[in-house]
Amino acid sequence: MNDPGTRRWWALGALALSLLVVGLDLTVLNVALPTLATDLGASTSQLQWFANAYNLVWAAVLLPAGLLGDRFGRKRLLLVALVLFGVASVGCAYAGSAGTLTAFRTVLGLGAAFLLPLSVSVLPVLFPPQERPRAIAVWATANAVGIPLGPILGGWLLDHYWWGSVFLINVPVIAVALLAVALLLPESRSSRPPRLDLVGVLASSLGLAGLTYGVIEAGEGGWGDAGALAAIAAGLLLLAGFVGWQRRLARRPDGQPLVDLSLFRSAGFTWGALLATLVSFAMFGVLFTMPQYFQAILGADALGSGLRLLPLVGGLLVGAQAAGRISPRAGARVTIAVGFALLAAGLFAGATTGVQAGYGFAAAWFTLVGLGMGFALPTAMDAAIGALSTERSGVGSGLIMALRALGGTIGVALLGTVLNAAYQSRLELGGLPPAAAGAVRDSVAGGVAVARQLGSAPLLDSVRAAFVHGMGTMLWVCGGVALAGLVLALAFLPRRAAVEAAEAVGASSEDERVAL
Repeated sequence: MNDPGTRRWWALGALALSLLVVGLDLTVLNVALPTLATDLGASTSQLQWFANAYNLVWAAVLLPAGLLGDRFGRKRLLLVALVLFGVASVGCAYAGSAGTLTAFRTVLGLGAAFLLPLSVSVLPVLFPPQERPRAIAVWATANAVGIPLGPILGGWLLDHYWWGSVFLINVPVIAVALLAVALLLPESRSSRPPRLDLVGVLASSLGLAGLTYGVIEAGEGGWGDAGALAAIAAGLLLLAGFVGWQRRLARRPDGQPLVDLSLFRSAGFTWGALLATLVSFAMFGVLFTMPQYFQAILGADALGSGLRLLPLVGGLLVGAQAAGRISPRAGARVTIAVGFALLAAGLFAGATTGVQAGYGFAAAWFTLVGLGMGFALPTAMDAAIGALSTERSGVGSGLIMALRALGGTIGVALLGTVLNAAYQSRLELGGLPPAAAGAVRDSVAGGVAVARQLGSAPLLDSVRAAFVHGMGTMLWVCGGVALAGLVLALAFLPRRAAVEAAEAVGASSEDERVAL
């Protein structure tokens, strides 16, 4: 354990534990929503805000969280974030009202907003360039695996315990992560602590929050919703102002902008971050849709839906391990291109799903999707992170994570719109009362419930066929995004992106590791 090489891998294990609970918390809430609606008397709007409060704070704080880590110490703030996450988990578990639960979900989002970029920012400090791809594969796998595991654990806990257990499950994991981070992770910070760019922090936070809120509202209320469009426009204006302010600061002799815009001159950073965002776009769209397919079409319960996601997890694990071995030899461009090719193949296969298709077919294309994610995501992250100096790794990591968060949010909203439009276009609702027809249009779950209540086999067939059509349309779009990622990777990503980036920052990274 005293060997520095062994110690840093144990430290990465501690970070992986904390990332696992962040991933779990993104999805575990979904299976608990029906119970929360009953036990807390929560309205539909309040149920939406249980998730939205978390997502908005998370998106808004990612950039300043990275800056504060660079300035005050990454380990110190990681410990604070873990404590926040643990306390908020207990608060959520014992919340007695919808308002209290929303408040603690906000604190959970704040903790996650620090955990994600700071856990990335220590990787260039802990690991030399030749070990970093493996380390990022572990990081990305821990972050991604928690997302599909959320419904599995949540479904099992709800079957055996009360709803608060889906939050309490975080506490022992956080406790172990706290102890391990405290004992194993060395402190690191910028040797030239950046000034706090208050204007940049406010503009970026409000801009990201406004854009995220607008996209969420548009996904739920339609893209013609005036309030949603106003929020999106305001968010974009604030972000444009933020970019202008950063450029102005960069021109000053003593200026210290929040984001070093010169990072975008690095092909590795720009295209690595963009391609990681495209993976998030497709991943969150698939994870949003498939549990609905498993429950409404295949008749699975919440736990069964989660278990049916395991081929995706298995494919991701295998793909990440394979990419870690192949990338140093073949280069980032080839490895990422292979990942997007596998991802596109899996998604296009899934788009051909028929109403009578069984779970075996879904498991096969799901595995391909997982393999593609495992190849593309860690390697794209490594290409982007490799361009970061240890001096500003925190805020650079925050920028990468903010882009991925936006990609996931926009993915769910846009792909949800595609799914709903295609689903509603195939429904046959002749003769149904307006209230029943409205429930069927709202969601496939509502449609199945109405059909069973009425005892109408034709309506049930219509709902299921319409949803499978909508899912197929959405997967064609996801496959198109993956195909675009393949083309972009081959056209713009340097073949040896990670190596070139390592040569640029390797000396400063080695100096800081030696100092630690």
